Amino acid sequence: MTALTVLGTAAPYPLPDRPCSGYLVQGGGAQVWMDTGPGSLAELLRYTTLDQLDAVWISHLHLDHVGDLLNAYYALAYGLLPPLARPLPVYAPAALGKRLAGFFEQEDAGFVSDVLELRELTDGLSVQLGGLELLSRAVEHGCDAYGLRASAEGRSLAYSGDCAPCPALDELAADADLLLCEADSGEEAAVHHTPEQAGALARRTGVRRLVVTHVGPSLRPAEATARAAEVFGGPTVCAEVGQTLDPW
Repeated sequence: MTALTVLGTAAPYPLPDRPCSGYLVQGGGAQVWMDTGPGSLAELLRYTTLDQLDAVWISHLHLDHVGDLLNAYYALAYGLLPPLARPLPVYAPAALGKRLAGFFEQEDAGFVSDVLELRELTDGLSVQLGGLELLSRAVEHGCDAYGLRASAEGRSLAYSGDCAPCPALDELAADADLLLCEADSGEEAAVHHTPEQAGALARRTGVRRLVVTHVGPSLRPAEATARAAEVFGGPTVCAEVGQTLDPW
């Protein structure tokens, strides 16, 4: 089974019944929590538990994509979960450890190592989790940020994270079965896609389906999706919390 379950889509802060960015990616017998925006942990727990995850993958360290990792740490370190057989791998930009240490007023991030194993994302990093391959590429967002291509069972999913159009994202999206792309901005910006740019990305890279997500407060999600669909000309849907796309 290859499935993408939407846990949150809001930007840049959570809304009633709409957490910030978070997704459960399943494929090749593995499960990955992709982005951990505020509110997404509670949605994740509708479908799986933290001890059943194979990894966490975080595109960048803006709060609306990373905030619930703090709650995950509390759940694993102090909750009533059974002890982990091994620390949960967390693939994220290098500064995550410093951020965690600062929040908890620690000298370094070593204090989380009993439950979280921090692993640095780099451009071109490839990770194999059972039958699921994750390929990360650095993208343009004005900070250390990454897009992702997940591949399993002959299918592929591309995720923009947050970023402006860039060649690395085109490479990740090429011929993907599903493209999950943000459309934060109503007008062109240096760090985000407009709906039209999301649609153009899908069209020029030959993806089969486009899912529009992370629509910012200047747009309505339905409007952003319609604008992206007009440019793409292919199957286009709006990401909705609780939605599962199976297969990708």
